Amino acid sequence: MNTQTTTQADAPQAHASERAPEAVVEAKNLDLVFPTNDGPVQALKDVNLTINKGDFVSFIGPSGCGKTTFLRVMAALEHPTGGSITVNGMTPDEARKQRAYGYVFQAAGLYPWRTIAKNIKLPLEIMGYSKAEQDKRVEQVMELVELSGFGGKYPWQLSGGMQQRASIARALAFDADILLMDEPFGALDEIVRDHLNEQLLKLWARTNKTIGFVTHSIPEAVYLSTKIVVMSPRPGRITDVIESTLPRERPLDIRDSQEFIDIAHRVREGLRAGHGDD
Repeated sequence: MNTQTTTQADAPQAHASERAPEAVVEAKNLDLVFPTNDGPVQALKDVNLTINKGDFVSFIGPSGCGKTTFLRVMAALEHPTGGSITVNGMTPDEARKQRAYGYVFQAAGLYPWRTIAKNIKLPLEIMGYSKAEQDKRVEQVMELVELSGFGGKYPWQLSGGMQQRASIARALAFDADILLMDEPFGALDEIVRDHLNEQLLKLWARTNKTIGFVTHSIPEAVYLSTKIVVMSPRPGRITDVIESTLPRERPLDIRDSQEFIDIAHRVREGLRAGHGDD
């Protein structure tokens, strides 16, 4: 009798400890049509996706499938023509005003006449942070991306990989919850890319940011992500959403494991299926 009473009393507590994931981005039946001189072009069609707090979500698909377009919709750089999307429960425009996200583009986009520290400071200057707070934040994010001591250098004095790390630091400087990354390592050689993939995972573990990451690389998507979104050729649709079973801590040699190979195979199958729908 006592055992039964204890079990019943404990059950609600066990359920209470299992917190439901907190949705950060929710897209429902999302469409985006661009008007052009040759007629309308449907970039996204009926996209449904939920990204939860702390997720690392990679978007992969062929060129022109809407990966970057979807990222830009999240950032209020493009506006959907159908369906809905919320970021932190707000419209993307409202989320932008609340500084909900930082954006890292394909090119580092650093101003050559500003030092690395001053490039990272730029959004803080625009937002009106005090000089002392700017200096503090720049020091913190440069340490995060392992660029301490390079603040006085100019972009041309740094390698491509270091420039991209400075770009990531700039996006992190105002401590947004969401980091949107559009193929940030696509132009780098494989050795540098592998190193930055490792660093990005460590950065994600330390900051617990929610990351949206566009890539053309299947190994990169599988290595980095908790969730992989596979997209079809235009009009961009989601053909598969793969929840990764890999552990959060991932040495590079995990790519030789059967589990990694199986996930990569499913991504390839999703890409192939998307082409088959044409």
